[in-house]
Amino acid sequence: MRIAIIGAGMAGLACATELRRQGHDPLLFDKARGPGGRMSTRRMATPLGGVSFDHGAQYLTARDPDFVAQVQDWAKEGHVARWPAAGPDAWVGTPAMNAPIRAMAADADVTWNSRIEALSHDGRWHLHGDGIDAGTFDAVMLAVPAEQVSHLIEPHDPHMAEQARSIHSDPCWTVMATFADRLPIAEDRLTDRGLLASAIRNSAKPGRSGPEAWVLQATADWSRDHLEDDPATVLQAILAAFAAEADVPLPAPVATGIHRWRYAKSRTLGGDALWNADRRLGLCGDWLIAPRIEAAWLSGRRLAALIG
Repeated sequence: MRIAIIGAGMAGLACATELRRQGHDPLLFDKARGPGGRMSTRRMATPLGGVSFDHGAQYLTARDPDFVAQVQDWAKEGHVARWPAAGPDAWVGTPAMNAPIRAMAADADVTWNSRIEALSHDGRWHLHGDGIDAGTFDAVMLAVPAEQVSHLIEPHDPHMAEQARSIHSDPCWTVMATFADRLPIAEDRLTDRGLLASAIRNSAKPGRSGPEAWVLQATADWSRDHLEDDPATVLQAILAAFAAEADVPLPAPVATGIHRWRYAKSRTLGGDALWNADRRLGLCGDWLIAPRIEAAWLSGRRLAALIG
């Protein structure tokens, strides 16, 4: 079958990889400029040179045997490395968190900068969006956050749309900060410090280089309360919280950036993937299993297995 997959993050790419193995022809469409999704890496110009930040997911874990094998393959290829600061089973992408996604996307047929605004079905599927001219498809899979699902599939499967509407993701304000010198903080990872869910010395992760760089992520509750605040105000509040929790005088950063994740960490529906065999319409993503990178990979693979 010729299959459209909307969303080229971990779930969508895992689904596409398995579909190709089965002999199908998957084509992926993603509104982003390049691979990453919630494993994205942000590169910023600073007075000290270019600096990369893992401003989404900070690490991944592997417990399912199939995903353990996949992570071990990525390690052999140099795409991931262990990161003891987050625990004995923690891994990070190398040289950036998006490395596994980039490797998967390199083997896939992905159209970036493609926002799908509607779907229609007349026996075959059609994708609609500005500049979209992709022909017709035998099946469509959605591998995007639950909040982005229902308006696309409501006319075609109201029950699945309602299931997606029942899931709500937690937001996260994320600040990226570069400093001229190493900060006098012993730990490379601080967690649950006031309004900070985590503070990560990004430059200390395996495979990183460059100046002292930190990623500061606010808690879901604080991010929700301040979701529509002015970004400059949010940035200063998070930096002030970091300075207070560090309990040592901190110099002013030489460069900063901020990102608002509206759908950072999903709640869980239960199950692994949804598939309407009559319409050939499917859903996959971490929101079906658990808010982990591993869950997104498993969901994509299991959706492909349902298609057969």
